[in-house]
Amino acid sequence: MNSSQSHVENLRQAATALNLTLDERQESAILAYMAQIQKWNKTYNLTALRQPEQILVQHVLDSLAVVNPIQNFLQTRSGNDETVIVDVGSGAGLPGTLLAIMHPEWRVYCVDAVEKKMAFVRQMSSILGLPNLHAVHGRVEQLPVYNADIVVSRAFASLPDFVQWASRHAGPDGVVLAMKGRVPQDEIDALHDAQAQWRVERVEALHVPLLDAQRCLVWLHRQGNS
Repeated sequence: MNSSQSHVENLRQAATALNLTLDERQESAILAYMAQIQKWNKTYNLTALRQPEQILVQHVLDSLAVVNPIQNFLQTRSGNDETVIVDVGSGAGLPGTLLAIMHPEWRVYCVDAVEKKMAFVRQMSSILGLPNLHAVHGRVEQLPVYNADIVVSRAFASLPDFVQWASRHAGPDGVVLAMKGRVPQDEIDALHDAQAQWRVERVEALHVPLLDAQRCLVWLHRQGNS
């Protein structure tokens, strides 16, 4: 089995472990996305990871691990309005690009202050045929409010800073999600000490296939919202 076949097999097995079903279009899009990250990394410093296996596990699978938790939350919502997700400090489009691939009915905005990274996401929207994926260059605290269902970040900032800068983009019933490694108890305590509007409702353990490290998803809700 060559390296390319190995990546395909690892992706398929990981998707099964995550209880995700990849159709041919989604699988092709994910593999093409990985290849484009490698290509762009030769010229632009999109990510610190260079090897395909690193990109697959630490970027792609790490992002795919939050698809079902988000989907399960959205299924509890009433109404048929289009789902809006804002990925803050998205970098090379993580996790936003994977969310857009897995759920073309979600409208995903990837936000980052580095233009070259948003140029990459813009290109991915075109190459991968993802009209639901949007790249936004700018500082999240200065952008027009999105009224999103989900505001998510992956390795972006501490919880207090993330909430301060990005929580205004969550709609009235929206939630803020922070993808973290170990449970950030110090950050949780600092957040609750700093303000009372947003509180940690729960911390959900995540299993990322092939990754020997802890991951969790911190769910933040406005006070008064369940």
